[in-house]
Amino acid sequence: MHPIEILSEIFGFSKFRVGQEEIINHLIGCGDTLAVMPTGAGKSLCYQIPALIFKEQTIVISPIVALMDDQVAALKDLDVPADRMHSSRKRRENIETWKRFSERKLKLLYLSPEALMAERFISALRKMKIAMFVIDEAHCISKWGNNFRTDYAKLKSLSHLFPNSILAAFTATADKTTQLDISRKLLRRNVQTFVQGFDRPNLSLAVSLKINWRAQLLEFLANKREVSGIIYCLSRKQTEITALLLNNNGFKSIAYHAGQDAQLRKTNQNIFMTESKVIMAATIAFGMGVDKPDVRFVVHINLPGSIEALYQEIGRAGRDGKSAETLLIYGFDDLVLRRRFIEEDGSDVEHKTQEHSRLDALLAYCNTPTCRRKVLLAYFDEDSDRCLNCDNCITPTILLDGTSSAKILLLGISETGQSFGMMHLIDVVRGAKTAKIREWHHHRLESFGAGKAERKDFWRGLIQQLIGAGHVHVNIKRYGALEITKCGLEILYGEEEFKYRQFSKNIPKSYSNREKFSKQIQSSLVPESDEKLLEELKAQRMVLAKRSNLPAFVIFRDLTLLEMVQYKPKNREDFLALNGVGPKKLKKYGEIFLAIISSH
Repeated sequence: MHPIEILSEIFGFSKFRVGQEEIINHLIGCGDTLAVMPTGAGKSLCYQIPALIFKEQTIVISPIVALMDDQVAALKDLDVPADRMHSSRKRRENIETWKRFSERKLKLLYLSPEALMAERFISALRKMKIAMFVIDEAHCISKWGNNFRTDYAKLKSLSHLFPNSILAAFTATADKTTQLDISRKLLRRNVQTFVQGFDRPNLSLAVSLKINWRAQLLEFLANKREVSGIIYCLSRKQTEITALLLNNNGFKSIAYHAGQDAQLRKTNQNIFMTESKVIMAATIAFGMGVDKPDVRFVVHINLPGSIEALYQEIGRAGRDGKSAETLLIYGFDDLVLRRRFIEEDGSDVEHKTQEHSRLDALLAYCNTPTCRRKVLLAYFDEDSDRCLNCDNCITPTILLDGTSSAKILLLGISETGQSFGMMHLIDVVRGAKTAKIREWHHHRLESFGAGKAERKDFWRGLIQQLIGAGHVHVNIKRYGALEITKCGLEILYGEEEFKYRQFSKNIPKSYSNREKFSKQIQSSLVPESDEKLLEELKAQRMVLAKRSNLPAFVIFRDLTLLEMVQYKPKNREDFLALNGVGPKKLKKYGEIFLAIISSH
């Protein structure tokens, strides 16, 4: 079959998305491939369609069990011969799956890198002909990519072990350094790299300094009770705290983290995927492979590790192409933790230096007074005009002269021997009478009390901006001591000025505009007269999903249900014209859903 025929007759789509056909054609032509595609661009079809065309079988390497389960469930529902093997399945199930694969009864087999590279498994595979190895989330193979996994590093031997197999690497985010590293380690013949544009113009971007994250989060969510979103947290405990906070304030929120029982995680993900008005509070363990189109916002209440990580996570919002909001709330403690993570990673010096540089780039994004989209895209070597859709564009940043205040703080850092953390230095410049200040005789310093006219919040914000601008360095090896950089000394000695962003305890005004966002919400929902129909379609989908023990979105995704409501197909031909409906889906579910639609 031709790729477009498979797209239509099996997957139920009438045309390819941008970039998909070129990647598919290159793979069919036996070329190794690196595809960097934004979240929601449809990368799975780029390797699933060639896998169905190839005479031999395909192996897909994926880092997440839940992602494997969902992909396989969706393929099986389309009668595509696919399965998976992983540690969460029973041994007899894995043995049966391998038996079917070795007997060529499966076209696709999903595995973790750990399972694939086991010596016994590799030996068995080398006796077979494998058409293609697909490495999903390929940035995990690169020591320069976020979420590096040591087990992925073993995959570099695939090109030698299986010289006749095609190798295809896919990821949603990778800068040029990471792309080159992936290609060098994995790919070898007729290699082509496909990089789709990183711009997501429907996403509005904003950053806020952390003052009181609970109050800031609730203010941001004040006009979002009718939509779904994701809140990313740095720790498992904070996901639980955040979900409880939201539930106590009238939202429906659930937590997701790697410490939960596998079945609970699966249940929570299914709730998020199939129900409306749900907020998921999660660690970054949640999100890979999640294809919920109507996520209207993504919030980070802690600093991500890099711009790549930020981009990948905010990419889960607005996959339906409609307006969605993103907000990053970060503070000094987040920065200290991130620096500590890098230092304790155990990697070589070169890697630590690179990771610190990536974190510096994220801080520059957080502290820029200019268009955030320009800064974000410039990191990925793309140019753009002002977006007019970020906090800095909508409410231009007011820069104030902070040279005198910066000098006071820098003098305090210098006089205390560049050996103390943020809170102690704030106490020094504000003239606090603490035991620690008396113990170190810091009440005798010139800087003691020189900044008593300003509140703690002011000094905390100023320090964060000095760090973000590269004037002050946090030395994790010395327990978070603040140190003055070369450009910081120029300010201290009066050779340079320092301007800072005006402080505000509130979230950016663009996100306080409830009327504006309410209109966006209305544009993403069905008319009031059709709400009951949509509810009935979702209820029927859930019944079918439970009967087959499948995630509900495997039956039909929300976008397909919304098309049913919009177009109200009257017969099988009309139903087949919906996106996401092919002959298999029509045969299995067409009459059931047509009956519900006709009753309205």
